[in-house]
Amino acid sequence: MTRDACVLLDRADPLGAMRDQFVLDGGVIYLDGNSLGALSHPAIKQVRALLEAEWGRGLIRSWNEAGWIDAPRRIGDKLAALLGADPGEVIVADNTSVNLFKLLAGAARLRPERPVILTEVETFPTDLYLAAGVVDLLGGGREVRAVPRTELRESLDGRVALLMLTHVDYCSGYMHDMRALTEAAHHAGALVLWDLSHSAGAVPLNLNACAVDLAVGCGYKYLNGGPGAPAYLYVSRHLQPEMRSPLWGWMGHASPFDFSPTYAPGDGIARYLCGTPPMLAMAALEAALDLWLSVDLETAWRKSRALSELLIRLVDERGADLGFSVASPRDPWVRGSHVAIRHPEGYRIMRALIARGVIGDFRPPDLMRLALTPLYTRFVDVWDAVDRLVEVVAGRAYEAPPYAQRLAVT
Repeated sequence: MTRDACVLLDRADPLGAMRDQFVLDGGVIYLDGNSLGALSHPAIKQVRALLEAEWGRGLIRSWNEAGWIDAPRRIGDKLAALLGADPGEVIVADNTSVNLFKLLAGAARLRPERPVILTEVETFPTDLYLAAGVVDLLGGGREVRAVPRTELRESLDGRVALLMLTHVDYCSGYMHDMRALTEAAHHAGALVLWDLSHSAGAVPLNLNACAVDLAVGCGYKYLNGGPGAPAYLYVSRHLQPEMRSPLWGWMGHASPFDFSPTYAPGDGIARYLCGTPPMLAMAALEAALDLWLSVDLETAWRKSRALSELLIRLVDERGADLGFSVASPRDPWVRGSHVAIRHPEGYRIMRALIARGVIGDFRPPDLMRLALTPLYTRFVDVWDAVDRLVEVVAGRAYEAPPYAQRLAVT
């Protein structure tokens, strides 16, 4: 593999033109889309239109005339197409943590005789915190049981109400077999809740085909919705009549503008709304989703795998003697769209790499994460990133004192 070969791959890339839809500094190689997706030109246009026309001139009339009031469901239906869900099964609202709380509490109440929320010790910490918070709130002898990944199946016993898992591991990029684990949980009489934050826009998803009950995810990573973008939740249609959200906000009311003093949950997925949707953020997310809906998803997934395979190959070939090792699964079918590289000086190396225009991120204790986002990452970006990575370590540039200082966000 040579840089010239990567250039040829980019010329033949059917998604190559999509890069022009994003605001990207030509001097920067951006490999952190698994933390914050790049800004798209359509998002700028749509947010500007909302600011100037819908808010500026339409004012409060835009809740009706511009369709603001329907945005959570309208955008949810667009997202459903990426998740393998049906219209009416996904709604965009709040953030991932709030949505996770809604579904954890709702699911626990559907299985009151089963006190356990089962998860893995490797799951994203916030998910563990929220599960513990729900258990503390509901009481009744409930508990969170976090087991090693290898013990999940054998831990699915008659006490488990809910299996809660992050589909793609935020550190290593390991991807669970969604269909098999969902089936195993159902066989044990438990519900399943998947966190798709590192999955949507990164790997193929088909929630309905996998018979998934519940799911949540964020809008700001691979979906490119912007910093702090609204999140989403999915409730399978068969569960919607019996599931209740613990947050009885007015937007989830059956008739919010009747201003009734008594709460009556809305129909279907609408009952999981809570507060007023943040329309500027919703506009940016909707514009980014429209970009996703314009591409062939299978082509995007193939490119994602090819990019990560190239990165792993180059790190193996050029980095083994410098102390690097690949911490992500080698099998592309059990790996998400980022690659974790291990090095004892990972934090300082990432700081030095960012200073040289290659932006990734770090997760303790020693992992550097590089995301391969198919809509705007090029094959030549991967080559150049590894080139600078080798340069930083071989030349010991990472030993400069400023790179040892821990920043608030890593």
